[in-house]
Amino acid sequence: MTAFDASVEMRPRLVGQRIKRTEDPRLLTGSGRYVDDMAPQGLLHVAVLRSDQPHARIRSIDVGEAFAVPGVVAIFDAGDIAGDFKPAIPTSRMKGYYATPFRPLAEGKVRYVGEPVVAVVAESRYAAEDALELISIDYEPLPVAIAKEEAAADDAPLLHDEAGTNVIISRTFARGDVDAAIGAAAVVVKGRFRMTRKTPMPMETRSYLAEWDRRRQALTLHSSTNIPGIICDVLGSCLDLPGNLVRVVAPDVGGSFGGKGSLNHEEMLVCVLARKLERPVKFVADRMEDLTAMSQAFDETIEAELAVDADGRLLGLRADVIGDIGAYSIYPWTGALEPVQVVSFLPGPYRMEHYRGQVRGVLTPKPPTGPYRGVGRPSSTFAMERLMDMAARKLGMDPAEIRRRNLVTAEEFPYRTGSGIIWDRSAFQECLQGVCELVDYPALLRQRDAARAEGRWVGIGLASYAELTGIGSRIAVAPGMPINTGTETASIRIDATGAVTAAFGISSHGQGLETTLAQVVADELGCRMEDIEIQHGDSALVPMGTGTYASRSAVLGGGAATKTARVVKAKVLKAAAFLMDVPVDDLEAEGGVIRARSSNATMTFREVAHAVYAQMGRIPHEQREDLVGSESYDPYLGTACASTHFAMVEVDPATFAVTVKRFAVAEDCGRIINPLIVDGQVHGAVAQGIGAALLEEVVHDEGGQLLTASLADYLVPIASTMPEIEILHVEADLPNNIGGFRGMGEGGTIGAPAAIANAVSDALAPLGIEVDTLPVTPDRLFRMVQAARASTST
Repeated sequence: MTAFDASVEMRPRLVGQRIKRTEDPRLLTGSGRYVDDMAPQGLLHVAVLRSDQPHARIRSIDVGEAFAVPGVVAIFDAGDIAGDFKPAIPTSRMKGYYATPFRPLAEGKVRYVGEPVVAVVAESRYAAEDALELISIDYEPLPVAIAKEEAAADDAPLLHDEAGTNVIISRTFARGDVDAAIGAAAVVVKGRFRMTRKTPMPMETRSYLAEWDRRRQALTLHSSTNIPGIICDVLGSCLDLPGNLVRVVAPDVGGSFGGKGSLNHEEMLVCVLARKLERPVKFVADRMEDLTAMSQAFDETIEAELAVDADGRLLGLRADVIGDIGAYSIYPWTGALEPVQVVSFLPGPYRMEHYRGQVRGVLTPKPPTGPYRGVGRPSSTFAMERLMDMAARKLGMDPAEIRRRNLVTAEEFPYRTGSGIIWDRSAFQECLQGVCELVDYPALLRQRDAARAEGRWVGIGLASYAELTGIGSRIAVAPGMPINTGTETASIRIDATGAVTAAFGISSHGQGLETTLAQVVADELGCRMEDIEIQHGDSALVPMGTGTYASRSAVLGGGAATKTARVVKAKVLKAAAFLMDVPVDDLEAEGGVIRARSSNATMTFREVAHAVYAQMGRIPHEQREDLVGSESYDPYLGTACASTHFAMVEVDPATFAVTVKRFAVAEDCGRIINPLIVDGQVHGAVAQGIGAALLEEVVHDEGGQLLTASLADYLVPIASTMPEIEILHVEADLPNNIGGFRGMGEGGTIGAPAAIANAVSDALAPLGIEVDTLPVTPDRLFRMVQAARASTST
């Protein structure tokens, strides 16, 4: 024991501080370790020959002289590996749903341009690519229905004959009598809204390395995934291996945005081939492969009708949604993930008694849609917020005022929406008020009007939304999906030196989880942050963990960290109490030092740990406990996160380019762990949302060919074009959630597109133009303005 220096104050709490990310030094100095950095002995590389047909039967495959290319080891098609795996089946309990089998290589026929058909394995990627050029595939082209509306028709060509239809998802949410509400409303506004297809654009492309241990008959997959636990489970099932013989490790991952949050064909492929060849096998996609074959997002068409009374209060909403889910129902989330969430979240954060939303998910000959930052909510928020502005304009009411009258108030929580989602508690009203005060909303309205008087196209837009984050076991992340994504486990241990290791089932792909979780553990355990190592991204770390998605890691990981740290802290204090001969209740721990309040006696964590593990007899064996703990956390329903976004834009009447002049966000993500990281998440997500609003669009022609297969055609935002983003944090209390944390990483992609769409519509309001399709590109704006002028002239 050492004497306590009363002049030295205990450290302040770490949660809430702007602490620099502890992972950044290795990442910024090039010391990160990604899948492509790994080169085990005997490594083989695989290149994939992909379909150039959107829908065709595979007649034959001719490898020609491919085997003569130096370095080629093997060539495989679906028939060569048919007995080596079972397909992954993305099951769901939804009525009428069909689960499309998911395989490494196309079997029998291809269903989209870019689908893997043949795999060439070689000593180098160069040799494998050269061999691909010598392989030819004879296809029998089959009819295609590229548009989702055409594919939904009864006589449309079937992508999966055994399904008997292309409409493999159908669901309705209803409450009240929406038809009567619309019939009796003072004002009814309606529209047909669409957000076109998007693709994730992580800096690191999809990368996989599988190693087969011949001695143990065990598989290790190094994958640029954000769901290592889920991938581990499905690989065990597909390869008929027990869980202790399958390990999935996600090393440093260079972004995901959802695209690395599902099972990929090539992920299965390298595992099958590594076991078959008994050598390590690596696949790293190039940028064109990711643009062509990575899972994509959105492409829902929403026909919606909103009823409002004369005072601007919402009465009812009726919507019919059709979603393009691509050629396969993706594993594990199913094709319902995106379109069903659109209908679920359409009512938004608003008080509304009557609602009916219908949705159909349709198979089309395109890459499958899957998770994408925001999942469903960008489209639903776009449609709902456009309707709110349209209603306000029709009533002659300010857009901020109509939102204020309808946002759920604090007294109404918990509030159940017409689709059944429960908003537990969040700062809906406070976010709207906060962003208006932040930007001085009345002054900007005057500024806009002055610009209009000069003939400039300047507009202002608001968008309010709510999202469900940190979803617990009561609600599946994907509708009807049987996989438990609602709990998270943490394991914490202190060794004989006092070092703390905290292991989680989550997996970071850029969120700064090593920093934020260390802040939580340090505060709850009372140790120094620099003594903590956060381990994650490895299916072998905890008995149950799925990964990082759906804004869950701070809520579930932070909750599990809190519970586990408290258990371990109790053991530390119990041991210290015996060693210091004081009651446990007299002790407190902070900054790695345990202090007795009633005296000047102290011990360090290192001293206590050394006594527990290394000093025989220091603690009687019947009282000795290892300083370890493992706890799980389940937030059950999850928790609401709210935000209001503000955008001010100007449209150039000569080029029709849109410039975002000002952008602000007021967001409630509960108790903030690290404001520096939260700000970074908001900035990045808003940039992505601006891209969705103005630039990003995957385009297939009528024959199913991709027209945006490079970054010259698929446009993404760049730093020099981004506005300064103003942020107001609203930390609303959340008493029923451990730590009071809410998720927030997806918010910018949800609110920004709708706010910009409203701002552009406001700018062009004198022409009678309403934006109904995103991205609102210069070409679309030109056509809209031309049509409006032609209509006026006639």
